[in-house]
Amino acid sequence: MAGITNVGFRQLCREQGGGIYVCEMITTVALVERNPKTLRMIAFGADESPRSLQLYGTDPEITAAAVRIVVEKDLADHIDLNFGCPVPKVTRRGGGAALPWRRRLFARLVRAAVDAASPAGVPVTVKMRKGIDDDHLTYVEAGLAAQEAGVAAVALHGRTAAQRYSGTADWDAIATLKQALDVPVLGNGDIWEADDALRMVAHTGVDGVVIGRGCLGRPWLFADLEAAFEGRAVRRLPSLGEVAVTMRRHAELLVEQFTAGARNPARGERDGCTDFRKHVAWYLKGFPVGSELRRALAMIDSLAQLDDLLGKLDPIVPFPAEALGQPRGRTNSPGKVFLPDGWLASRDDDTVPEGAELADSGG
Repeated sequence: MAGITNVGFRQLCREQGGGIYVCEMITTVALVERNPKTLRMIAFGADESPRSLQLYGTDPEITAAAVRIVVEKDLADHIDLNFGCPVPKVTRRGGGAALPWRRRLFARLVRAAVDAASPAGVPVTVKMRKGIDDDHLTYVEAGLAAQEAGVAAVALHGRTAAQRYSGTADWDAIATLKQALDVPVLGNGDIWEADDALRMVAHTGVDGVVIGRGCLGRPWLFADLEAAFEGRAVRRLPSLGEVAVTMRRHAELLVEQFTAGARNPARGERDGCTDFRKHVAWYLKGFPVGSELRRALAMIDSLAQLDDLLGKLDPIVPFPAEALGQPRGRTNSPGKVFLPDGWLASRDDDTVPEGAELADSGG
């Protein structure tokens, strides 16, 4: 969810329903080195609670140093460690979904984070995938190691790194992990509607769910989730006019975010609108909106321009029922997982891969 879960989007989602909303991925080395872009990304709304920070790292010592900064500077109330990223630039360095294969390094890193966070009472959680591929599964062993290290919960995306975002998530694997652990287990993968979450809980017994691509263009999913878990049958099927109102609110929040502290408010408005553009296709998925209008909405530079274009939408068009349950965001084919040379040869090698740390936050 890099480039998505910034302050503006998290506030929009919080306005819909309860939950813990995690910031964009922050790399440990960038935090330790006080990278200006990274420091700007560690931002939370004035009333945002809990403040949830996701960290990516491969070196236990650097990870511990980063967590100590979070604790000493009171930057967050919760830390989530990302071991789920499957992209080549991460796995070829031994990070993300590749790292749990090196079980001793994984255990050292998680324990280093927990030990650095626990004196301040800051909980640490872990997010991971099933493994590198079907021949190199790690999720049960990694879950047990994370539990032994003292994490507060473990989240599992029911896909391997090789699957990327293809096929269907393996909810049976999530159920297996839930049975193996005593700490809470959260399930992730193929929750497109609130009823999918109820089905996952019934199927796996998990303590909660993690939403990723399901909320793209659908921030009201969190209102539906809140209703579903409270036993209420109500579900939101917003008309095109109601979606337009949500789109306007989203863009407004992004403009506020980018304008805050900016020397040039006009530049802040332009940057906020530019950031909003990527969301247009997700919001309009399934609605009968012409290609020219879609294209124009995806090229806005100002809120006034957005207002003019949104005014051209037919507000009474009902929500497209055929779009319910359909994937959003990344969908791709399975692929080769790029790994450091000799990565699979020894599971007990806890050497930190050379050049593994990423300098740029945000994925």
